[in-house]
Order: sequence, then structure tokens, then C-alpha cells
Amino acid sequence: MKWSEISIHTTQEAIEPVANILHEAGASGVVIEDSEVLQRDVANHNEFGELYQLDPGDYPAEGVVVKGYLTVNSFLGEAVEEIKTQLNNLLLHNINLGLGTVTLSEVHEEDWAHAWKQYYKPVKITDRITITPSWEEYSPKNKDEMIIELDPGMAFGTGTHPTTILSIQGLEKVLQRGDEVIDVGCGSGVLSIAAAKLGAKHVLALDLDEVAVKVTKENIQVNHQSEIITVKQNNLLDHITDEAGVIVANILAEVILKFVDQAYLLLKPGGYFVTSGIIVAKKEEVREALTSQGFTIEETLLMEDWVAFIAKKQ
Repeated sequence: MKWSEISIHTTQEAIEPVANILHEAGASGVVIEDSEVLQRDVANHNEFGELYQLDPGDYPAEGVVVKGYLTVNSFLGEAVEEIKTQLNNLLLHNINLGLGTVTLSEVHEEDWAHAWKQYYKPVKITDRITITPSWEEYSPKNKDEMIIELDPGMAFGTGTHPTTILSIQGLEKVLQRGDEVIDVGCGSGVLSIAAAKLGAKHVLALDLDEVAVKVTKENIQVNHQSEIITVKQNNLLDHITDEAGVIVANILAEVILKFVDQAYLLLKPGGYFVTSGIIVAKKEEVREALTSQGFTIEETLLMEDWVAFIAKKQ
């Protein structure tokens, strides 16, 4: 089968909305090539370090290239035009697309089906947690090391993006053994699995994308956490009544703003709302929404151009 690779040259801020546009257009898999990964200052941002070497030739000179794969058929032209229209619509939400260039090339199925795996190797992201691909052989370096085996499939979240690292670091700081946790926008399930391994009594993993729900369920089984994590297809916190000690959300700032009030209502007194996926330019807007709702900002975590808040319900 022949596929058309559609490449969009954009910014870190736009990664998730652009990837979502490609998924909605029918893209079978998304690859993200982020030049900032090569510039990451390990000493300042992640003292635990990467466990692998990256080839600069696999990345753009600047910005981010998001690639999706569409089947070559008579509807391809219409699909590409719709993608361009949706990209332009992002500008209405003040999302910086950067260059915003769209290019097409033809590839064969065997060339892309596993190509993205070259970008994904074991990464030690905190002093206790290492994320490793489910197809890689990896042995813990010490008895306290927690291993999360992950296959992101066609869902978001390999665990190596700064927003995911910040989310897990936030969970480590606030999660108490026996806590009830809600993961809003679970993606590949990495945060839900991390919460379970950190001692959560129960985790409710929510995502509107049925592919994310499927991939999360598969990763939960691989990590033997099916008894602790429940996965549900759901729009944010709509119709959720479960109270929680911790709510974590690694989503765009614009989306977080939509359910700050629901998160506050569902949290138990003294509970924590860990929010990530916030580009620096949106930091104050999210901070204001949290504090206006009644949250106290306990800590602000930073990595590259990304921010995470640890907010407490008094």
C-alpha cells in the first residue's frame, strides 16, 4: 500500500493541536521531530539525563516537524486542503504555527510503520522513574527504580516530552499512597501508570480520543496495572462525579481553562491539581484562572518553554 507523508513545519506550542488535526484527517500514525530535543540542557533541565544518543540528521534545523501518513486515494487532495484549513483556524486561537509550511511525499507502508521507533529509547526522567519502550530490553539500575513500559502506538505521549516529564515530577511531589487520581487527557496512559506505580489506590484515566483509550488500555496491561486504573472515553471532566485527591492534566492551556472549575469541585479539600502542557506565553492566563477559582499555587515547574503548576485546593 502507498501512503502520502504530510509534513508540517511548526512550533513546540502547536505540536499537539497539529497532531490532532492529522489524526482527525485520518492519519495512521504521527511522528514528531523536535529540534529542541538536541539542544536540551541536561544539567539544567533533567539531571537524570537521556540514556541514548540522537542523530541531528533526523531533526529539523529549527522548530518542529509533525508528520502524518494518509493513504493515497482519490480523496487525498480534499484531505490535504481540509488539513490546511484547520491549520489556519489555529491562528484564530492565537496558537503560533511558526513557518506553517505543508509538504507532501510518497512512502511505502514498510518504510513508516516502524520508523518512528528510532526516536524512542529508554529515558530516566526522575530519580525513581524510567520510561522504556515495550520492545526494548531494559534492566533496572537499582532496586528502587520504577519502570514504565510504553508503546504509544498512534496516541500521544512517549513520556519524553518536557510536559510529560513535568507532570510526572509534579505527581511525585504531591501523590500520597492511597490517593484517588484522575488523569484528564490520558493519551498513551503514561501519567496514569506513573500514578499507579507511585501508590495511587485508584486512577480514572479519561480521553475523548478512542485511539488513546485503546492504547492506554494496552499499556496498562503491559504494566500490570489493570486492577488500579480504569479507562473511560470522556470529554474532559464532563459528567464525572468521582472525588479525587489528585487531578493531573497534560493538555493545552486553552483546554485546561475550560475545566478549572470542574477540577476544583471534584478535588477533596487539600487535594492537588497538577497542570502541564502550558507554553510559557500562556502561563499567567492559566495562573490567573487557577487562583480565581480558589486554588493556591504551591509550585511552578519549568522546562524549556513549558510550564506546569502544582495547585492546591485549601
